[in-house]
Amino acid sequence: MIPLTGYTDRLSARPGEKIEFKLSSVGPGPIRAHLVKVRCGDPNPAGPGIREKDLSDIFATSVPSRVQTHVIGSYAKAPRPAAAQGPITFEAVVWPTTTGKGEQGVLCCIGSDGLALVVAEDGSAGAVLQIGGQAVRLSTGRALRERRWYRIWASHDPEGQLSVGQVALDDPFGDARPVEAARKVSPGQPVFPDTLRLAVIEPNAGLGFYNGKIEAPGILDASGQVLARWDFAQDISGLSIRDTGPERRHGRIVNLPARGMKGSRWSGREMCWRHAPDEYAAIHFHDTDLDDCGWQTDLTFTVPDDLPSGIYGLRLSCGAETDMIPFFVPAPRGRRGADLCVLIPSFTYVVYGNFDRPDFSDAYRARAAELGMIPHFPGDHPEYGFSTYNRHSDGSGICHVSALRPMMTLRSGCLNQLDMVGSGMRHFGADTHLTDWLEAQGIAYDIVTDHEVHAEGVAAVAGYRTLLTLSHPEYHTAETLDALTAYRNSGGRFCYLGGNGFYWRVALHPEAAGAIEIRRGEGGIRAWAAEPGEYYNAFDGAYGGLWRRSGRAPQALAGAGFSSQGTFEGSYYRLLPAASDLRAAWIFDGIEEEMLGDYGLSGGGAAGFELDRADTRLGTPEHALVLARSEGHSERFVLVPEEQLTHLVTLPGEPAEDLIRAELVFFETPAGGAVFSVGSITFCGSLSHNGYENGISRMLGNVVMRFLDPAPFAMPEDGCKAALIARS
Repeated sequence: MIPLTGYTDRLSARPGEKIEFKLSSVGPGPIRAHLVKVRCGDPNPAGPGIREKDLSDIFATSVPSRVQTHVIGSYAKAPRPAAAQGPITFEAVVWPTTTGKGEQGVLCCIGSDGLALVVAEDGSAGAVLQIGGQAVRLSTGRALRERRWYRIWASHDPEGQLSVGQVALDDPFGDARPVEAARKVSPGQPVFPDTLRLAVIEPNAGLGFYNGKIEAPGILDASGQVLARWDFAQDISGLSIRDTGPERRHGRIVNLPARGMKGSRWSGREMCWRHAPDEYAAIHFHDTDLDDCGWQTDLTFTVPDDLPSGIYGLRLSCGAETDMIPFFVPAPRGRRGADLCVLIPSFTYVVYGNFDRPDFSDAYRARAAELGMIPHFPGDHPEYGFSTYNRHSDGSGICHVSALRPMMTLRSGCLNQLDMVGSGMRHFGADTHLTDWLEAQGIAYDIVTDHEVHAEGVAAVAGYRTLLTLSHPEYHTAETLDALTAYRNSGGRFCYLGGNGFYWRVALHPEAAGAIEIRRGEGGIRAWAAEPGEYYNAFDGAYGGLWRRSGRAPQALAGAGFSSQGTFEGSYYRLLPAASDLRAAWIFDGIEEEMLGDYGLSGGGAAGFELDRADTRLGTPEHALVLARSEGHSERFVLVPEEQLTHLVTLPGEPAEDLIRAELVFFETPAGGAVFSVGSITFCGSLSHNGYENGISRMLGNVVMRFLDPAPFAMPEDGCKAALIARS
């Protein structure tokens, strides 16, 4: 484990609200903690460096060190039916995915005594009988094929018989014959524990976690009467498992296994589980699932009523070990501390949390040490779970993540990319390039997170004259997109200062706080592909995947949307004739150069890594101006899949190489507002270049100052002169 780490019970808290810190330390001495305000989280000496304001006068304390642990791996638990005595059969329908990993629990009611239906050590259906401390194991001896459906069962007769069996349900050449095994055992009735478990033998001991799907687990008596039958087609969006048997022994899932998954009866006639829940009556369990670590609270911080909105952190130390756990403080509801608000992409932070990069190597460690960054990397610490850009141990994509765990990637000084010309920072660290610039310019700002916008709608940002995104606002719910659209349409001034934003649809769990779901279906730049028929979210029942496939391409909100991706390298923009248009010429006041941004802390340039462009087919307004376009990208940049029809033809009809570009886009809205989009993830990394004296900094300063000016913008049909007169 990481020697000193922790997490919070929530990512943001307003003044007057409490935030809890859950800490773990191997140190012998106390953990010292004090409040800091975070301005810049990039330690690169070529930039501003780590900038934190010590606020020990507001909050400082110490707590004893202790090591906190948790269970990783999903399972379910339920009360044992009282009638589960005498001759008894455990059965389930299974779709195993790692039959060679050792003994795995399927339906287990076992402790010092009991019976368990398992995938045996040899990969076949098996049984474990425990009576008086003596364990008996039995298996059919024929390994189950992975990703095939079987009905498996284990029966015990106290008179002295143990049997086990399996039968294939989807044999491609017809019905398979059952495979069974039996043996005599010592007579006796096991004393069953009060709780039974699905998909694990003993979670606290880490024993027997199962990988794969389970459907319709049940317990039968000697005559075949159902004592318990859990129907996973019920409450698919929830945490409960429903028992349809006579005793209604309902249970609960742990660590969020995947629900709304195709079952053994899936026909392909319905792609949405809401329309045919009986065909989606399976749960996919994984031994690498993690929801809430469940650590105990070590200290609680109540945000003072007069604490300004911003990015804060709890700076920890214990001996030689240090850490900083960031959190976010929005302004009080209905009150603003500034006219400008920065939207923190908290959904994106969680979705990327603990991303174990496939190209990770010792070169990352060396670069992190060279730049003075944190030494911890997700691949070294699987105990904290990975991101939705990784896969489970059985190869299936991780579709659930939670904020209720330590996230190495949600820290200042986290090296996310191997960048030999810059800092290699993304997400939180890269986003502090903008907050550092705002403070260097003396521009007052509040912050708000995706979580407030989702919960409160447009009210969370109403009243702010200007709203800025950060470098990568990729993941959104319908609620956040609705709120941002309403803000823009009501006259707000919206700056999209990143790339590949508003791209994937996510859902929040209705019961499990902090949990987010993503289904990577049918296109897009994907780390893994959802199975056909599993494109609908379990959490809210909505069609997952790209927002573009739900008719809400990023261009419809911000004027620019994802077009191409390459390695973590940056290039520059070249001004286009539209930069001289009277409607937008003010954006370039004081800028002499035609090329902008061939410098920066993110890949060495302002236009890089992931690039967005305008497209009127996808929603860019007809009156939008494309002010500048990037060029000079290497052969390592490719067109995104959703724009490619064949190896020769693209959806827009332009050559693929011509679509590899970032574009600066500007347009006005009917209610007097405006939108400015930069089309690049690496843009904010160029702001501090040359002590903030550069074309990118000057351009953004012009935009922000004009956007903060209360004078309304005019749509071009109302006349360009009206906008110029109003501004003057």
